[in-house]
Amino acid sequence: MKNKSIKKFVSAMLIATMAASMVVGCGSKNDTTTDAPADSAAEETKDDAAEAPADDAAEAAYTDYSAGFPENVTIQIPVYDRAFEGWNVTDNYYTQWIQKEFGDKYNVNVEYVAIGRGTEVQDYMQMIAAGTAPTIIMHYDMPQAVNYYGEGAMQSLDLDEIAYYAPTYYGNMADTIAKYGSLDGENIFFFAEREAIYYNWVTLIRQDWLDAVGADMPTNLEELNAVAAKWKEAGLGTLGGNLPVGSFTMEYPFFNDSYSDEDYAKYLDLNVAPLTWEPTKEYLKNLNKQYNEGLIDPEWYLNTDDAAMKADFVAGNVGTYSFYINSSTDTIDSLLANNPDAKVSCLQFGAGSVDGHNYFYKYPPYGMIMGVNNNATAEQRAALWMFLDWMSQPDNLFFLQNGVEGENYTVNENGVAIQNSDFDGESKLSQNNNKDYWCLVQEVVNYDTEEGTYQYNLNNLAPNGYEYLIEDAYKGAQDNAEYGIVTPIFTKAVQATNEYSADLNALWQEACADLGTCDPAEFDAKYEEYCQEYLDAGYQEILDEKQSYIDEGSFIL
Repeated sequence: MKNKSIKKFVSAMLIATMAASMVVGCGSKNDTTTDAPADSAAEETKDDAAEAPADDAAEAAYTDYSAGFPENVTIQIPVYDRAFEGWNVTDNYYTQWIQKEFGDKYNVNVEYVAIGRGTEVQDYMQMIAAGTAPTIIMHYDMPQAVNYYGEGAMQSLDLDEIAYYAPTYYGNMADTIAKYGSLDGENIFFFAEREAIYYNWVTLIRQDWLDAVGADMPTNLEELNAVAAKWKEAGLGTLGGNLPVGSFTMEYPFFNDSYSDEDYAKYLDLNVAPLTWEPTKEYLKNLNKQYNEGLIDPEWYLNTDDAAMKADFVAGNVGTYSFYINSSTDTIDSLLANNPDAKVSCLQFGAGSVDGHNYFYKYPPYGMIMGVNNNATAEQRAALWMFLDWMSQPDNLFFLQNGVEGENYTVNENGVAIQNSDFDGESKLSQNNNKDYWCLVQEVVNYDTEEGTYQYNLNNLAPNGYEYLIEDAYKGAQDNAEYGIVTPIFTKAVQATNEYSADLNALWQEACADLGTCDPAEFDAKYEEYCQEYLDAGYQEILDEKQSYIDEGSFIL
């Protein structure tokens, strides 16, 4: 049963956060499911191109392991543990296939290390502190990857070494590594390829509830709140809600065209909520309105992860739920099991924003951000680069993404692999189509043309019979493409973020819960008090350090 005491909840959250920071050092919880989506279009110039691979003289400095390592080498590869029932994330058909096809061939032990998707930052920080982190240290968001670097967890990279051992991988990613992989003048990060799509992130809305109250699909925040008021009056339920504890993008629906690139550079940060920024104030005001008018889950402040929000939706308590959809999701089936007459639609993009424009987090032109553990040996690095190169070969990547032809998938007349979502044999893919294994080299499945990629996703993102959800999401993404905001990337570590992010995250959670539930007449005064406390707790130092980097031009758009 949910605890209805906000004060008890906030106290517990603060104690947990302080305890975690004492054990693992600085760093905040960060989950990507925000990942809310968009396209990444940072323009590349000739100067951004990486240097050509090493010449013959330089190549002589590297040992040729193409016939295998003379002594066994172990590399540890992180893999997200998403708690899929019946799925062993570190030992399954595909990890065994990887060991057989790559590991045994080169005398490499490929050992997978489970990382909790919802406890990712805590898991990594604890392992970094204990010296037990895997060979790759990775994250979806640059600010947190920089935090890991700030903990001294990553070693600098020799790009010629990558080019020597991983020519295919490096050929795909050389320009991206050259442009985005440096920090403080050293080569630190390498990346997965990304051709971004934005129609795999959807918000489901109960269409039967809309029909029951005679409401059209809402197109902006005012209309969405009006729909919620009708749901309340009819006794149907509320909008879903949550307490943001990481991957902070909740303020995006309150953007407008008055904000500059410097504003975004100063305030956007997936690890630290921009409490003092006007869009965040407007977010909190709307949250307060929704709570006090009974339009939102009355215990929204207890929902801090996807599982809690999903549970409310499938139980029929709330009428909206946002998530990354895939063909094997059980969300809709679970909803129907509890509510057999339920119907779902894709909430129109921009329905949660003030003016109906869907401002969203626009992905940079890379996927996973990775560094090499500072403890990794030269042999482990060589084995790691060889592993990435092996996975980059089209046949190997295709197998990891699709499985066994005739079992996991069939190929249609256009050469697109169509997943058999009912297949339950030995080679069954994980519920996110094995992405946690191939995300090291590619963020999404790509075909040679945009239409081919769309056709693949149309067939493989939606459960059977729900293709219209992807069609609507695709149209919404296309219509709103101009409103994507790319977070500027600093080329120096923001040290104040490493120092204060954990404390600020705890204070943000207290402020958000209080401001979202207080008497509306108290909101403005409370907001000013929390802003001052936030600034005094380290946020002013973060803003000042960022401003100094902005002034000297140490950031990339």
